[in-house]
Amino acid sequence: MTTKTIRKIVKINEEKCNGCGACVPACAEGALQIVDGKAKLISETYCDGLGACLGECPQGAITIEEREAAEFDEEAVKAHLEEHEHHERELPCGCSSATVTQFDRQESAGSAHKEAVAQPSMLRHWPVQLTLVPSTAPFLQGTDLVLASDCVPFAYAGFHQDFLKNHALLIACPKLDDFQAHLKKLTSILSQSSVKSLTVVHMEVPCCSGLVYMARQAIQLSGKALPLKEVTIGIKGDLMSAS
Repeated sequence: MTTKTIRKIVKINEEKCNGCGACVPACAEGALQIVDGKAKLISETYCDGLGACLGECPQGAITIEEREAAEFDEEAVKAHLEEHEHHERELPCGCSSATVTQFDRQESAGSAHKEAVAQPSMLRHWPVQLTLVPSTAPFLQGTDLVLASDCVPFAYAGFHQDFLKNHALLIACPKLDDFQAHLKKLTSILSQSSVKSLTVVHMEVPCCSGLVYMARQAIQLSGKALPLKEVTIGIKGDLMSAS
């Protein structure tokens, strides 16, 4: 029989949670998982109530509450972690590492017999990685800036023509990179440059929307009223939404 007691335990606000998965690796006990696009506490016995995951949630969806809950069970946690150690696990963002998706692509009529024509690049500067770009780089002055997730240019065939032409570019990954370091750099760029607008282009997977949160925070911290546009690209390379 499970013993319950009044103790501290995590509470997840599902309305705020966007399923980015940043909290999952922060929980050393494996108490959190992404289920149906939301972070879930899979067992009260796995949660020690210390709240190591709190600071990792960009949406502020996780808090600590004091209520009746099953006691923290260190042995159960150990068994739980060992059980999953030798299995491929679902990535924090909800993308299955065991699932490979392949798409059927149809060649346009006659394309197989046409000689390949080189397309000119629309990229006007280097570097493009957010980490490497100086906050006072000349190409950031008086420009419309595009902040794109790393995967977007590979998924969306018209990226150069539709998003890069006449724009400066920064790329980053909100999941695999250092989020706080990126937020600090982007804030510095917006503060020290004369960027006119910011467009965030990200993939449809939940963790990628962290780039939009980063942009909003950076604009607020910079103290500037910059226009912000969000564009979502599907994993099949389709333009899903723009706002």
